[in-house]
Amino acid sequence: MENRIYPDSGVELKSFTAKHYDSVMNTASFGLYKGFIKRAIKDMDVQPNDAILDLGCGTGRNASLMATNLSDMGSITGMDVSEIMEKQFSEKFQNDKRIQFVRQRADIPFELGQQFDKILISFVIHGFPHEVRKTVIRNVVNHLKPGGSFFMLDFSEFNMAEMPPLHRFIFKTIECKYAFDFIEKDWKQILTENGFSDFKETYYMKKYVRLLKAVK
Repeated sequence: MENRIYPDSGVELKSFTAKHYDSVMNTASFGLYKGFIKRAIKDMDVQPNDAILDLGCGTGRNASLMATNLSDMGSITGMDVSEIMEKQFSEKFQNDKRIQFVRQRADIPFELGQQFDKILISFVIHGFPHEVRKTVIRNVVNHLKPGGSFFMLDFSEFNMAEMPPLHRFIFKTIECKYAFDFIEKDWKQILTENGFSDFKETYYMKKYVRLLKAVK
């Protein structure tokens, strides 16, 4: 059994899942993950000179999509705790000086010595207990430039009891217990309390997934 900080969470991946993460996500979403991730990254409106922090960057799938819009002056810092993800990420971008990897947990206070134009966290924050999510948000606030944009790509707010039975079964089967309270939170209110405003919401997957943009 692999040691886990949050035994009830789904964000701490077992070795096999981490090694095959992109394929696992494609399968679990019935092939839909690849498509809406592309749309979500496009909806971030990445600018050529953006400095971007990708929290829980995984294998670098999102970074690859964001990098297509960057000039030589832009940059992406991918951050993840997994050695397996670090290996895949680093191999993918070994010849791209715009992109670097930092192995660091997002759920404890950290200091990268830099502020960013955009910060993305994609399908990570829902897997933490809520008190830990507050730490993640504080890290975002500390590392985002004034006027910078925070993008939370994750489940939207919905009532699980109102889901069609098949969708509800799938959600309850594949998701950890922390996801069940995540979908009940008013994330615009939470982010407002942390100094964010100018929200924009873009929905995917029959509105079960949302890209929430918030400006510091």
